[in-house]
Amino acid sequence: MTTSNQLLIKDLLAQNNVAIDAVNHFLQLPLQQLNHKPTETSWCILECIEHLNLYSDYYLPEIEKQIKANSSRLGNIFKSGIIGNYFANLMLNKNGKQKALKAPKDKTPVFTNLSMATLDTFIKNQERFKQILLQSQALDLTNIKISISLTKIIKLRLGDTLRFVTYHNTRHIQQAEKVLQ
Repeated sequence: MTTSNQLLIKDLLAQNNVAIDAVNHFLQLPLQQLNHKPTETSWCILECIEHLNLYSDYYLPEIEKQIKANSSRLGNIFKSGIIGNYFANLMLNKNGKQKALKAPKDKTPVFTNLSMATLDTFIKNQERFKQILLQSQALDLTNIKISISLTKIIKLRLGDTLRFVTYHNTRHIQQAEKVLQ
C-alpha cells in the first residue's frame, strides 16, 4: 500500500473520531450494562475498552518517543511494509466477520475491577493519539520505526503502527458495540 501521508492521517483521524463517539455513547449506559457478558467466555464492553487502554499504555509513549527522536525526518508519501501491512490488515473485518485472535496475557483485562474510569481513560488516550496523528503527518512514516508490543526485536514502520493501533481500536469498538445487540 502506498499513499500520501495526508490521506492516511485523514482516514485514521476519522476512524479515531468514530471510536471516541462510540465510547462517549457508552458513557451514557449504566455500569451493569457495561459489565454484561453475552457469554461466559466473551468480553463485556468495559473489558473491550480496557484491552485498548492496555495497548495504549505501550504504544502511545513508544510512538511519542520515536517522533521526538526523529522530528527532523520529513516525508509526504507512505509505503507500507510487508509485516506491518499484514498486522494492520489482520485487525480488519473480512466479509463482515472478525478473525478470532487470542490476546496476549498482559493485554487481557478479564478479572479486573473495571468502572466508568475505563471509558474516561480511553477518551483521554484517543485525544492523545489524535495529537500523535497530527504530529506524524509531515514525518517520514516509512522510515521511522516503532517496536511492537510483543517484542522489541520486530519494528514496524510508523505509518503501519498508526494503522495497526487505529484498526485495532476499531475492531474492539465494534466488538463492544456487538455486546449491546
